[in-house]
Amino acid sequence: MSSSVATPDPELGARGCRDETSGTRQGRDSASERVVTARGLGKCYRIYERPEDRLKQALVRGWRTYYREFWALRDVSLDVERGDAVGILGRNGSGKSTLLQMIAGILAPTEGSVHVAGRVAAMLELGSGFNTEFTGRENVFLQGAVLGITRREMEERFDDIAAFADIGPFIEQPLKTYSSGMIARLAFAVSFSVDPDVMIVDEILAVGDIGFQARCLARFRQLRDRGLTLLFVSHSPDAIRSLCQKALFLVEGKPAYFGDAERATDVYLAHIREEANRAALQEEHGHRAHLRPAAADAGPLRYGSGHVRIEAVELTDRCGAPCRAFRLGDRVCLDVTFRSHCDARDLSVSFLVRDMTGIDLMGTTTFDERLTLPPLPPGRAARVRFTFENHLRPGSFGVSAAVTRVSRRDYGDVVVFDQIDGCIAFTVIGDPERPVHYKFHQPVNLDWEILSDGSG
Repeated sequence: MSSSVATPDPELGARGCRDETSGTRQGRDSASERVVTARGLGKCYRIYERPEDRLKQALVRGWRTYYREFWALRDVSLDVERGDAVGILGRNGSGKSTLLQMIAGILAPTEGSVHVAGRVAAMLELGSGFNTEFTGRENVFLQGAVLGITRREMEERFDDIAAFADIGPFIEQPLKTYSSGMIARLAFAVSFSVDPDVMIVDEILAVGDIGFQARCLARFRQLRDRGLTLLFVSHSPDAIRSLCQKALFLVEGKPAYFGDAERATDVYLAHIREEANRAALQEEHGHRAHLRPAAADAGPLRYGSGHVRIEAVELTDRCGAPCRAFRLGDRVCLDVTFRSHCDARDLSVSFLVRDMTGIDLMGTTTFDERLTLPPLPPGRAARVRFTFENHLRPGSFGVSAAVTRVSRRDYGDVVVFDQIDGCIAFTVIGDPERPVHYKFHQPVNLDWEILSDGSG
């Protein structure tokens, strides 16, 4: 996996971010082919307060304005190479769909330029391009014609499309009789069948059932390994981490981070939590809480209100000695030391273990474990020790720790005082006599019996 850091492009001045990728992914030529090139992309809309203002604006021909500008997207620059899977993250209204529509050629940019090399399959809106009066079969051939594929080619691919969509006899029924999930199945089946160079997917993967989602993700990975370039919008950080090597995080239409997908999702989650934190504290105290920004370029990612701060996180073995390497079955102790800078109540301390691809594997909170922590006056420190038996497979893992306030009446009322992502790491050493073939070795109870063969 290549690692990327968003830095200002000297050729663009302060506009945009350049993907500083020095390495190459396994299986890709060192001279990678650039498939998507965007420079200084921006999209501006004119907002008119009254309908008659549009007519006034047309008559005055620019010497006076009757509108205000709204920039849905601005200053976005990125390079995407063949075989890259790039996730796009951001709150609703951050410009994700606008960016995809400009890359797909549906929208013209107000400023900047974008170039795409190869055939594009865009799934930006559920059932876009389908005719609801046509049957599923007819819509398959309609989509093929739109993408420039001959009817004979689509006939050769139709059985595979129908099998992947798996909607049974409904393939011969009008689309207006389909559920939203069935339309999503058909749209994905057609898009996968046309061998695109670039596939653009805007959130609609969440429409299908879990089995179909798993099938689509597996197909994405298969096509990505064959050289497909994927641009993928999702509100699921786990989907971005598992499917994408890079990710772009947008805030109010501007790029906040473009680089490694795991890092991008961390920055995205930090932003979401800070906003929720600020709103909760403002509502409670009637003033704007001061939050530290989530710096994308500064070691472990740390954020929170700072009313309670983590001072130390340490891993030890069963004897209490500092330890960074464990074997299957070893006892792991995680100590989290923190200090209060206010009259802190309803405290909850938590930890989370992630693998090197950014997938959340395990963790817990004192709240979930029904451990009630006493109130901490200003200046007082405390320590929580988590102890568990290691069932992780060999590899490297990172630990995140947090101190939050959780109301005992409502678990949804959470304020993050301090959270450090990637605060400490450890390694699990393999044991040839006890191999672990999955992410976890979960102990199970075994029993067996010999059954009669019926001859007696």
